[in-house]
Amino acid sequence: MDRLIYTAMTGAKHIMEQQANTAHNLANLSTTGFRAQLDTFRAVPVISESMATRAFVVDSTAGSDFSQGVHQETGRSLDVALQGKGWLAVQMEDGTEAYTRQGSLKTTENGVLQTASGQSVLGDGGPISIPPDVNVAIASDGTISSTDRAGKPGQANIIGRIKLVNPPEESLVRGDDGLFRLKAGGEADADPNVRVAGGALEGSNVNAVDAMVNMISLGRQFEMHMSLLKNAESNAAKASQLLSLS
Repeated sequence: MDRLIYTAMTGAKHIMEQQANTAHNLANLSTTGFRAQLDTFRAVPVISESMATRAFVVDSTAGSDFSQGVHQETGRSLDVALQGKGWLAVQMEDGTEAYTRQGSLKTTENGVLQTASGQSVLGDGGPISIPPDVNVAIASDGTISSTDRAGKPGQANIIGRIKLVNPPEESLVRGDDGLFRLKAGGEADADPNVRVAGGALEGSNVNAVDAMVNMISLGRQFEMHMSLLKNAESNAAKASQLLSLS
């Protein structure tokens, strides 16, 4: 009897966690460069001499969906969308390196190039600074050039080059802030083969229809587990009645 209760109880608990992750994916349907989170169920045996036949149901994060989102043209000079595989390298407040595909960039009052979330974009020699009163253009290899906004058109000046990386996807882990990092720590090497498209942004790769269907399916699974718990309660009550009669 309690084997049924273990399975149904833990299954219902982790279905609720999967529903939360699916809702999180749906909430980021319009987030630039967002990567959908994938989940899966697995059975874990209870390590105990008295309960060797019992098993828990556990929800484990299988990883992230790294498929590319749809590109949207914006015409904004500081917007970049990665073409194919690759990541923008950014610097966190503690000096560590993280990776994102959020290509909506901005400059601070001091001219430091940052993502929309406030992380400094890394170049070949550290964070990139944009001079004031210039027109900025970003080439496909991440090179940032500028021309004088007030003066006559002239030769472009090279400001720097965005650090573009492409580590193996299985070596990346998502943090609570939505940014990716290397599981083993450290920093990824720049990859000259990564390309970006200027004046465009990459949308989220969350499929709204699939996420809604998954949400409905999880809701039905939760109802099934609740039904199992009710059946277990009913069976236990009937068993108690039979024992009391005997």
